Amino acid sequence: MSGTSSGKIVSLYGHTEKDKAASAIDRMQELVAGRMAEVNDTILKRMDSPVSLIPELAGHLISSGGKRLRPMLTLASADLIGYTGNKHIGLATAVEFIHTATLLHDDVVDESTLRRGKKPANLIWGNQPTVLVGDFLFSRAFELMVESDSLKVLKILAGAAAVITEGEVLQLTTANDLSTTEDKYLEVITAKTAILFAAACEVAGVVAGQGEEVESALHAYGKYLGIAFQLVDDALDYNAERATLGKEIGDDFREGKITLPVILAYRRGTDEERLFWKRTMARLKQEDGDLDTAIELLEQASTLDDTIKRAHHYGAMAKDALAIFKGNPAKQAMLDIVDFCISRAY
Repeated sequence: MSGTSSGKIVSLYGHTEKDKAASAIDRMQELVAGRMAEVNDTILKRMDSPVSLIPELAGHLISSGGKRLRPMLTLASADLIGYTGNKHIGLATAVEFIHTATLLHDDVVDESTLRRGKKPANLIWGNQPTVLVGDFLFSRAFELMVESDSLKVLKILAGAAAVITEGEVLQLTTANDLSTTEDKYLEVITAKTAILFAAACEVAGVVAGQGEEVESALHAYGKYLGIAFQLVDDALDYNAERATLGKEIGDDFREGKITLPVILAYRRGTDEERLFWKRTMARLKQEDGDLDTAIELLEQASTLDDTIKRAHHYGAMAKDALAIFKGNPAKQAMLDIVDFCISRAY
């Protein structure tokens, strides 16, 4: 990989490798298509309410083109270990509701102007209804957890919901703070992103009754995949076209979010460059052209490339976590989805 003046990251992969990674999401969708249809039906039923604003607002985000990656991981994990029951359908739905609820809350906190290429719910209906509908989805998720008849499942998913909130609060405390360390950054993204990936996979092992070794392996796979996923997202915020992310380029920069590319650039920068980061990120005194300057500094310091290299590292750890499982189509799909998550950078 190498940075370019246009703010893109260039892959060392050939086109065949890149295309293979990009089609992984299609193979995953095909693998779980039957069960995913059941999940989608359950989503529609459980977000229904006599208060019409609730399904209208929730449906705005749920139907906005997300890939449903997290619930698909629950279904694929169940296939991986040969689970033949149906409790994972409700749990996959719960995972999607938790994810959607956190997005609704995030848009209010971050004052986002774009989500998946559409105007976010809070800009259409207002902050109060958006927060309350997020709370409604959390409640529906807890109902679905209880219906699994597993206290362990309830503990895992309820714990994940709590950790996600902790991660968002922790991110607020690190905003504008250029002394944030890489370890603290990893703590933030593990909490706000990776923990739900981990829980989505782990609960399949629990309802299948496969034991601690399987549950731990699925948890590790999801956790490391989630870290890799967020690392790529944070790099893309400085080099992707809007169509790739479905959000504005430079959102993190404008909001003063201290992500790994900035942490590395600040650490490696000259005194003059550090003054730029202090003005734009710590004090949020931004001027026209500052985002272009920020991207240029990130490229000069190779921080976007290095962020993606770290994503590759965690992606390899995710793949290693699946080593205990026998080969089958689900395992291959879960291995390939790691490449898909990282290939978004290219």
